[in-house]
Amino acid sequence: DPAVRREGMERARRLLLRARDYGVRGLSVGRDGFAGELLGNPAFAAARVGAEDVPLLYWTAAAWSLAIAISPDAPTLLADLPRCEALMRRALALDERYDEGAVHEFFVAFEGGRPEAMGGSVERARRHFDRAVALSGGRKVSPLVTFAETVSVRTQNRKEFLDLLDRALAVDAQTSAPEHRMSNLVSQRRARWLKGRADELFLED
Repeated sequence: DPAVRREGMERARRLLLRARDYGVRGLSVGRDGFAGELLGNPAFAAARVGAEDVPLLYWTAAAWSLAIAISPDAPTLLADLPRCEALMRRALALDERYDEGAVHEFFVAFEGGRPEAMGGSVERARRHFDRAVALSGGRKVSPLVTFAETVSVRTQNRKEFLDLLDRALAVDAQTSAPEHRMSNLVSQRRARWLKGRADELFLED
């Protein structure tokens, strides 16, 4: 039902923006004027944040960017993308190992999901992917699925797409990495859905 879907997306957007607001509020603690600086000079604002707040940087930017991604009808939100990027680049500079390469995985989608005319780069996305896989020791399924869905589809590399999804589905999510069990199961569900749509995502050879 399209109406139900729209309602669900709107609710998700509200929750994500609320998470963004909580994150900005947390990053503002002890940093007078941070919220205003983030609007006017994102890189300067982000540079004020230290390593102790990498989790806040990551989750604030992640929630914010996801709200943008599900809101193609909200151009004012799209204009916030440089602020998300500044926060996440600061997190990367402070601790690239955070959550076993989660920041690198963000940049797989960020770089790989945008055309080069808008600043994206398949080459940079691939470097971030390699680093995300290395930092997770291959125990996280999500980098494989993220790369397949963004870069492999964008470059119309069907073989790579299917190979990555098969690698993701071959992981024993129940026992291989207990701390990632839930996220791996969710990513595998996404992988199966993507495989089922391969004919829609790729042009005929």
